[in-house]
Amino acid sequence: MTDEPKRPVPYREPRQARSAVTLARILRAAEEIAASDGLEEMTIAGVAERAGVAVGSIYRRFDGKEQLITALTERMLERREEYVAERLRSADASLPGVMDAYAHALLQSFADSSNLFPELLRARATDALDRGARTITELHRLLLEAAAPYAHMIRRSDPAAALDTAARAILGACFHNSVRPDPAADEAARRRYAQELGDMATAYLLTPGRGEAPRT
Repeated sequence: MTDEPKRPVPYREPRQARSAVTLARILRAAEEIAASDGLEEMTIAGVAERAGVAVGSIYRRFDGKEQLITALTERMLERREEYVAERLRSADASLPGVMDAYAHALLQSFADSSNLFPELLRARATDALDRGARTITELHRLLLEAAAPYAHMIRRSDPAAALDTAARAILGACFHNSVRPDPAADEAARRRYAQELGDMATAYLLTPGRGEAPRT
């Protein structure tokens, strides 16, 4: 149990399995349209048509387009948390294995929705930035948890601060790759880039800082 306040639900939750399926179709349709045409071009009517539901079905769950986009943001960030957690659980049992899995998971999670993810965060102002910050905090926690068994391998004087630095560097590089005009887009290029990020982070963690005595 934690003392973290319960997150507000960005839509009216379904009470029946059939309603949950309809909600999933609506959110999937919204994501497809937003990814292909942009958020400004996404309309309730267009989402309803793509999802194969009546416009009223969307308004029974959402107050309007803004709430739908909020729910879409929530869905995408939750998927990223779940994906990174799964990749870290299946990482090779070593510090390099954890850093490599973290880099691959973040890079892939950004690539899954191309330019939609950064557009969502740019467009949603304070609420989305707050939600994005919670996801970054959760991703950081997942990395610390996965790396904990191998913390004794870190040779920096402050292992926790070093892991924080490595996590921030990888996250920033993956985000930058998603918004640059020439990203590592295909699978082979992403794999190479993720490997380089993992190697860089591991080399940093295994190297004493300037003027520091190596940890033993």
